[in-house]
Amino acid sequence: QGKFTLLRDSRTDGSFLVHHFLSFYLRAGCKVCFVALLQSFSHYNIVAQKLGVNLTAAKEQGQLVFLEGLKSCLDLVFGEEEEQPGQPSPLRFLSTSGLRALFDFVHVSLTAPDSDAWKGPVLLVDDLSVLLSLGATPVAVLDFIHYCRVCLCSRLQGNVVVLVHSSEDSEDEENELVVNSLCHHSDLILWAEGLATGFCKDVHGQIKIIQRVSLQQAGEQDVVRIYQYKIQDRNVTFFARGLSAAVL
Repeated sequence: QGKFTLLRDSRTDGSFLVHHFLSFYLRAGCKVCFVALLQSFSHYNIVAQKLGVNLTAAKEQGQLVFLEGLKSCLDLVFGEEEEQPGQPSPLRFLSTSGLRALFDFVHVSLTAPDSDAWKGPVLLVDDLSVLLSLGATPVAVLDFIHYCRVCLCSRLQGNVVVLVHSSEDSEDEENELVVNSLCHHSDLILWAEGLATGFCKDVHGQIKIIQRVSLQQAGEQDVVRIYQYKIQDRNVTFFARGLSAAVL
């Protein structure tokens, strides 16, 4: 509890980590606010069903608050979304500056009266880089995450899990600025990377697990573990480097 987890991917798709944390926290009985900016609800629901979780039922029970960013973005741009008085669209930043409306949406969702019925609040964002593509500034994105960490991790002892895309040779300086800043503030970093040698049917990539010990204990070295993985239909297999079926 009270942790900020950063999911980072380079040269590969790290969305399998998002699906894992979504199903993990729902099965654990937590109240989840899922800001989904990359895919539709039906996409996440189909994958969740393979993992034994029903997102539709979770929404109806009030356990899951789902913001379908793609639909909300289009409705807002084309003027089809009717805002309720006193309830601005979470993606209001498309026409104004700042992500205050998005933070208010998260805060209200996770502090609603029925939230006490669940074990703890969780914010899940897929994927933060999309906010930059939609026109939000790096400062606004970092402020948004900062306020979410203070509210959820510190005050409510909940958890924040965020996915970002990154690339060492990227010319997108704003995205790399956000990624590097978030790395410094994370309690745990799960960094999925594609293989430097290219595609392999038995190894889909490697994941670097960085435990930020230095955040709590000054002068201590972060704990880093590296595994390789293979994504299967209903789960992911992890193994030490060099111990895949392709080698053995």
